[in-house]
Amino acid sequence: MSDFTVNPLVWIGIGSSFAFSGLFYGLYQDKKKELEKLKVYMFVYALGRTRVFHCMVQADGAPITSQYVPRCFGVIQKIAVEEHWKYWNSFTRTWNSRTMNKKETNNSVPFSLVSPSAYINDLYVKVQNPLEASGDFLDRVYHKIKHAEADLVNIVLQGVSGEKPGALEEKEEMLKVGSMLTGFGEVVLEGGEVMRLQAPQDGRKYILVPGDYRSFMDRHESSASMWKSLTALTGITGTTLLAAVIYNIVGDQDQKSK
Repeated sequence: MSDFTVNPLVWIGIGSSFAFSGLFYGLYQDKKKELEKLKVYMFVYALGRTRVFHCMVQADGAPITSQYVPRCFGVIQKIAVEEHWKYWNSFTRTWNSRTMNKKETNNSVPFSLVSPSAYINDLYVKVQNPLEASGDFLDRVYHKIKHAEADLVNIVLQGVSGEKPGALEEKEEMLKVGSMLTGFGEVVLEGGEVMRLQAPQDGRKYILVPGDYRSFMDRHESSASMWKSLTALTGITGTTLLAAVIYNIVGDQDQKSK
């Protein structure tokens, strides 16, 4: 029997290829189902009380000012600050990292979606409870890691407790005024005058996404195509290796029979 067929790395490669192929196929099926649901949502939204709005974000009153970026205004703000510490592992004799004292602050103000082509501000829809919606609609406007300096206090702390500060990480995300947003949800008319976009009462998803609907669908379709390609690539690799092993085994048996 040739070295190729008994090499454990070959069998590990075959097993890994088929395992990853199964994993990628599962991810592809999940993304495919999500795409089908989104297409159904789009059809149902067009028929019922639910609607799709692709409009510009505008604060109903004073907007939120960024804590870190000058002249940056929004209607939703998320600030996260966390400390990265290093502690001494006496067993491996190395410094390991851990995150602690994470603080997150969320701020929001009432806002509306306004048609960018409208000449008057009467054409708008108010957004109800946007933080309840799914979708990655916040932009990261600030991210900085401040590394700790090795001063006398930190050196003493390191010697006493076996810990030392590593870095302070600060992040700020905002839904900025003027950005384009697509909202999928139920429309309610308040007082016969004001439209409000809110979570559907029948269990369908309440979605807010940046950009327009077509761009949103294109991103999901590209993701599905990627998982499909990876499924095919790993599956073909595993099949090729397995075929090569079988071919070598059959060849060895033919030689022994002769």
